[in-house]
Amino acid sequence: MTQAETSYDAALRFLLGRIDYERAWSVPYRGRGFKLDRMRELLDRLGNPQDRLPILHVAGTKGKGSTAAMLAAVLAAAGYRTGMFSSPHFERVEERVAVDGQPCSAAELTEGVEEIRPAIDTMDRAAVAAGEIGPTYFEIVTALALVHFLRRQVDAAVLEVGLGGRLDSTNVCTPRVCIITSVSFDHTEQLGDTLEAIAREKAGIVKPGVPVVSGVQASEARRVVVEVCRRRGAALGELGVDFTFAYRPAPDLAQSDAPARLDFRRLRPVAGDAAPAEYLDLALPLPGRHQAANATLALAALAPLQRGGWRIDEASVRRGLAALRWPGRMEVARRRPAVVLDVAHNVASIKALLATLDESFPAARRHLIFAASNDKDTRGMLQALLGRFDTVAITRYVTNPRSTPPEELAKLAYELAGRRPSVFSTPAAAWASVEALAEREDLICATGSFFIAAEMRRLLAAV
Repeated sequence: MTQAETSYDAALRFLLGRIDYERAWSVPYRGRGFKLDRMRELLDRLGNPQDRLPILHVAGTKGKGSTAAMLAAVLAAAGYRTGMFSSPHFERVEERVAVDGQPCSAAELTEGVEEIRPAIDTMDRAAVAAGEIGPTYFEIVTALALVHFLRRQVDAAVLEVGLGGRLDSTNVCTPRVCIITSVSFDHTEQLGDTLEAIAREKAGIVKPGVPVVSGVQASEARRVVVEVCRRRGAALGELGVDFTFAYRPAPDLAQSDAPARLDFRRLRPVAGDAAPAEYLDLALPLPGRHQAANATLALAALAPLQRGGWRIDEASVRRGLAALRWPGRMEVARRRPAVVLDVAHNVASIKALLATLDESFPAARRHLIFAASNDKDTRGMLQALLGRFDTVAITRYVTNPRSTPPEELAKLAYELAGRRPSVFSTPAAAWASVEALAEREDLICATGSFFIAAEMRRLLAAV
């Protein structure tokens, strides 16, 4: 093993040894586990890189990763060196920290960990003495991303919120633009069990005087966003009020990778504004009406930047969107039979998945591979899914302890639909069974969690 490999492995061991709420059975959002004072202290010890970066901040229940990716792709196509921080990752932690669409290298990750570790060690010692915890995995990776973006001298840094917004470790910046993509039920134990409560957590990213772009549609959640923006003096642009879109789905993605099409229009153009009033017939490689809405938010977020002198022309918008590849979002991993991987993990995203399958994936029969995390609304997801597939294979992902035992999911499925699904202990076993059943004109869909989509993606790449 080379010295470089040794250092990289040590950096990974250090990260994986931290408290990681993505892998925890319980996430204490309101307790000691989440508090911005610790994140602020860490960044202060690192020279406050967040204060030296032009940041664009993206929150929301669903769609925030896709919106962030589309925004970053357009900015990069316009010639701006663009960093993007996202989560979770499919294969390697480096994917979370990308510049112009390229994840940081193993050497850069190692260098970043070595640079910030002395500050973490100091904080760890103080935390032990006070009976508290030191910086968590997500806080450290957030700091790592900010330090890396500063080192790479990015022109823009797009930060995707991890959980909620108000207490998320990314919420230590004063961005140029804030985006809130949507509000629906997810992480209710941490964020609240009403749309108003969840919206208030998401709107926690709103800063005084910073423009906000919102795709929030539910009336009770929308009222919260409007109220917070008014109180903080943040100009608000809303989907359906200030801008809108038209979506034309791709007819048959089981046979072709022809993109969907999108028209974007501003409903309240400002006289003398530098931002275009519309973009027509844009290629949209991420299928689904929900992705068209996400793209619309990304395009609307360009306007405050253009007013501030950023040069983003229509050709860059077209080129950036058309070139985007974003794994696990209605990803067609194979054809004949079509195999679709999707990270949907709440009821709203499952319904969006089903609508897109209906629009763009005609099939003789549909086969489902399903796994989910223990903190999700599995009843609601299965209720939406079960009547829409000819066969159902229940499994669990093996790389994260939050996976719900497949026997529990199968029992719930039987209660809901009166039929017993097939149960498999691993995604590989589920795949082998479903692949043997599926014919060339069928559709196989793996969904229910980011983690099952990631494991299926790795599995299909290896077989």
